[in-house]
Amino acid sequence: MIKKVSLKNGEEIAYRERDGGSIPIILVHGNMTSSKHWDILIDTLDSSYKVYAIDLRGFGFSTYHNRITSIKDFSDDLKGFIDALGLSDFTLVGWSTGGCVSMQFEIDYPGLSKNIVLLASGSTRGYPMYETTAEGTPNVEKRLRTIEEVERDYKTIGVQHLYDSKDREGLKSVWNAVIYTDKRPDKQKYEEYIDDMLTQRNLADVYHALNIFNISGEPNGVSEGTNEAKSIQIPVLVLYGDRDYVVTEQMTQEIIEDLGHVTQFYRLKNSGHSPLVDDLEQLKKHIEKFIG
Repeated sequence: MIKKVSLKNGEEIAYRERDGGSIPIILVHGNMTSSKHWDILIDTLDSSYKVYAIDLRGFGFSTYHNRITSIKDFSDDLKGFIDALGLSDFTLVGWSTGGCVSMQFEIDYPGLSKNIVLLASGSTRGYPMYETTAEGTPNVEKRLRTIEEVERDYKTIGVQHLYDSKDREGLKSVWNAVIYTDKRPDKQKYEEYIDDMLTQRNLADVYHALNIFNISGEPNGVSEGTNEAKSIQIPVLVLYGDRDYVVTEQMTQEIIEDLGHVTQFYRLKNSGHSPLVDDLEQLKKHIEKFIG
């Protein structure tokens, strides 16, 4: 069942809430997904947990009245959702883009979350958006800088075309190439996930927000860095699949370097960017052991 809360900024944030449980967990999804993509983890987590999964602004059933310009916009929406439900002392589980949102949230609103799980997360230094060549490969010598450049890039135009034309097979081809490279959801579940992907209304905006995100003390080529990562003092579990073709090893090492004072790291065996599909039990085990 989808529920919604209204925020002071005029947006409505949709979320899923699992019945029962008392130990709060908030699941924050990544790009090209929504709370829907958490469904099998929601069903699998121990019954002692009270599970919430939100749709970020512009995804799923949430509204997108105002364009986001940074990851902080998502963090502020998350705070509005948490305030509306009166939540505290929870675990944030951020997948991919959701990991960046979770880190930004702890910087913006310390004292509410007790710990963070970063699952295949974007780096503390952002997720770089390079110019895409006509052949479809990234030109690592030219990092995009503005939202206008991102909007004009071949990568953005290509994925947006898949959305606009509702090209389900095209979306599957993308996911099979970089995410579901080994195991895949069953046929019905995969179709549901494609339906979910097609709800996204903020593709270029998210690419740009990730590109400029930088809470480290190191410049990333676009942003100088806020050096706020060091203010994160709660325990952080970093989970990274050994076959992840979306988030690189370097990005994960940057997280560990910038948050080393609070991190635990586990490499998920035989897993790519979606450990939920590749090895759900392995993922569940690490999350529950960390939360306790």
